[in-house]
Amino acid sequence: MSMVYLIGAGAGDVGLLTLKAAEVLQAADVVIYDRLADDEILKFCAAAKKIYVGKEAGRHTLKQTEINQLLVDEARQNKIVVRLKGGDPFVFGRGGEEALYLRENNLEFEIIPGVTSAIAVPAYAGIPVTHRGIATSFAVITGHEDPTKPESTINWEKISTAVDTLIFLMGVANLPQIVNKLIEHGRNPDTPAALIRWGTKNSQETVVTTLKEAPNVKILPPAIFIVGEVVHLREKLRWFDNKILFGKKILVTRARAQASKLSKALKNLGAEVIEAPTIKIAAPTDNYSAIDVAIKNLRGFDWIIFTSANGVEKFFERLKVHGLDARALNKVAAIGSATANKLLTFGIIADVVPKNFVAESLADALKNFVGGKKILLVRAEEARDVLPEALKNFGAEVTIAPVYKTEAELPAQINFDSIDLMTFTSSSTVKNFVAAYGIKKIPTAAIGSITAQTLKDFGMTPAVVAEEFTINGLVESIKNYYGK
Repeated sequence: MSMVYLIGAGAGDVGLLTLKAAEVLQAADVVIYDRLADDEILKFCAAAKKIYVGKEAGRHTLKQTEINQLLVDEARQNKIVVRLKGGDPFVFGRGGEEALYLRENNLEFEIIPGVTSAIAVPAYAGIPVTHRGIATSFAVITGHEDPTKPESTINWEKISTAVDTLIFLMGVANLPQIVNKLIEHGRNPDTPAALIRWGTKNSQETVVTTLKEAPNVKILPPAIFIVGEVVHLREKLRWFDNKILFGKKILVTRARAQASKLSKALKNLGAEVIEAPTIKIAAPTDNYSAIDVAIKNLRGFDWIIFTSANGVEKFFERLKVHGLDARALNKVAAIGSATANKLLTFGIIADVVPKNFVAESLADALKNFVGGKKILLVRAEEARDVLPEALKNFGAEVTIAPVYKTEAELPAQINFDSIDLMTFTSSSTVKNFVAAYGIKKIPTAAIGSITAQTLKDFGMTPAVVAEEFTINGLVESIKNYYGK
């Protein structure tokens, strides 16, 4: 059976999408979406057919009647159809009209509310719509009435003074008229007011003014207009647009499957993150033959050394193929804390983790333990020979077993003019980035000294080098860089 879901996508920040909305989007066959829906939200419905029907002032992709009919046509094909709207579908979202048309055509529908911009956007600007002792009522008003109506249906005489906080949506173009009506019907011209553009997004712009001065503010839609004494609270309650990375656009070049941790940490600090993976993890050229041979004689190795979290994950995948688990391992060493933490997820506590997370430090930490020992080095196919050569010099017998290799990702379309900082988490991300995009004169951040040196080799001296060679260390160093 077909089903149409009218879903509110929230005010802009993808994190405001509800759990129920995300679940339905993942099951959708067709998603018909608006301009204000964050592009990140569309990742929840990657397999669905997507149809854009967004509206801008003077530019409508489809008329509302055509959108209504599109919903019906798609639903009649026994599909799960999602109508994805910015904010909430029933708060000036014309969701009621679409639902009525579906009912007239005997089609089932459900409404999944969204976090309306009327509340979320002021909140992200540090402005509560109600506050004890200041505002006990608020009203949400359209700033763009139906132009075909013979006269306004807003009761300006009552609403101008009877409600503490007034929130106008889609009102930028009509701001002079709105202000004149409010003042004409008794609202104090000096009442605090604010205009907030692209609220809840990294590009949020907030201008605090007064009612009478609001028409002089130069701001473009989409924006909301809020009037009331609560605007004064922004000075103390501001929390979003004063984050240390707010307004910064940061490029993450890490492999797609691994980018989320870095991206999430940067977003939590206020940055807008552009993911442009330059590498992807693939099976080694020998298709695991070297590691498979080693696993068959795993008890013969005194030490197993892991040089990356990827290596740990791929090794245990092969171990499982052979019907083995962590009990088959003897002594274990990890190049750094991230690798050691990945080992912990498989129940292994590394016997050796150096203080500095580079091959030289790991070799030095092992020099008193490996003489005359058999070592299995689990690593990427392309890696420096510093570690195996050092171990051999210490008298060890070293077997190298690649468990993955990195390959170049297809280049993405990126506007580099808007990027403030580019992050690199390995030498391979640097090399593949330069191969794909060339050398850019944009500040860079490196996860460690080896990656930093690779950047320098290409003439891109990093502005940031992590003191601790981990994702957390990289994020902390970026914070310090902008904190200065």
